[in-house]
Amino acid sequence: MHWKEKLRAKAAAPGSRPVARPMVLTSAAGGMVTTEAGRMVNMSSNNYLDLANAPPVRAAAAEALERYGLGLASVRFLSGTHALHLELERATRELLHADDCIAFGSCFDANAGIFEALLDDGDRIVSDELNHASIIDGVRLAKASRLRYRHCDLEDLERLLREGPGTGITMIVTDGVFSMDGSLAPLADLVRLAGRYGALLMVDDSHGIGTLGATGRGTAEHFDMLGQVDIITGTYGKALGGAMGGFVAAGREIIELLRARSRPYLFSNPIPASLAAGVIAAMKLMQSEPLRLGRLRESTRFLRTQLAEFGFDVPAGVHPIAPVMLRDSHRTRSLVAHARSNGVLVSGIEYPVVPRGTERIRLQVSAGHTLEQLSTVIQVLARGLGEMRTA
Repeated sequence: MHWKEKLRAKAAAPGSRPVARPMVLTSAAGGMVTTEAGRMVNMSSNNYLDLANAPPVRAAAAEALERYGLGLASVRFLSGTHALHLELERATRELLHADDCIAFGSCFDANAGIFEALLDDGDRIVSDELNHASIIDGVRLAKASRLRYRHCDLEDLERLLREGPGTGITMIVTDGVFSMDGSLAPLADLVRLAGRYGALLMVDDSHGIGTLGATGRGTAEHFDMLGQVDIITGTYGKALGGAMGGFVAAGREIIELLRARSRPYLFSNPIPASLAAGVIAAMKLMQSEPLRLGRLRESTRFLRTQLAEFGFDVPAGVHPIAPVMLRDSHRTRSLVAHARSNGVLVSGIEYPVVPRGTERIRLQVSAGHTLEQLSTVIQVLARGLGEMRTA
């Protein structure tokens, strides 16, 4: 069989096709977007605080683009470190109450580059079974032994920790917010277990920063654990402006090792200075305009309450990710198509992203949504679900 035929066979296999093809946008990000199919309520964006198109963010990025150009055409350790990169790292570490910070081209790069750089033979990684793909791929690159504990199961985690680290380092790894269902890691308990067994605790808080905590500082602030998590990774591509870039915030000894050994940092160009300027502006807005977080929380409560009243199967939670559980691929694809044809941009999630039997539509609330828009979303989904039940 020719290699082309082999690839066609792989492409035709279950799990190789998306639930729906990507919708092409022709507008800026927001609660409403213009697409090739017309104006739609956007329920598929990580633009939680509606900062991606905020005028001060755009102005800061535009000014830096005009002043510094498109990029530096170099990796960080040669001539690719700009003063704005250092300012971004400083702002991030201060936001998260960390000693130091290192910025990457993406959070995927940050997670892909951390384990191999910090851990060697004789070390152990103990990872939640539902962690993000970037963590899974990063763990595969490390020489350390790899163990998985059942999702948010503290007894199973402690059983693995009790087996003993030998003379090496044990690292506990978890998402702060699990992106497919919006559930939170039991962070206070994880900090306690890490301390009891002398383990290093790493949390990917990509979906927590900007959504959780009294001031939006993330899962650690939500659980009153700011400054007590050894390593926090995250992204600048969600609540903090929605563009791109990632980071690791941790102690200085960890960051120094990453600067010396992390391959994505050493061998990839950084984000442009213009995007760094935009993210810095977004961080300042998040802190100076707390009403954004207030609107996000009000809208999240409204959506979750209304979904429950309409009888949708939505797990309880406080995060703006609200999964509508359909538990069937055909139903998921049908409801996605119905929503999109009625002006609501939603995303269906199915195998292999989630296990079979847990297929869902993932709704994501933004501070840019109005309650009227969210009411429209619920009505459209309710009609679609009703039509499927009577079909």
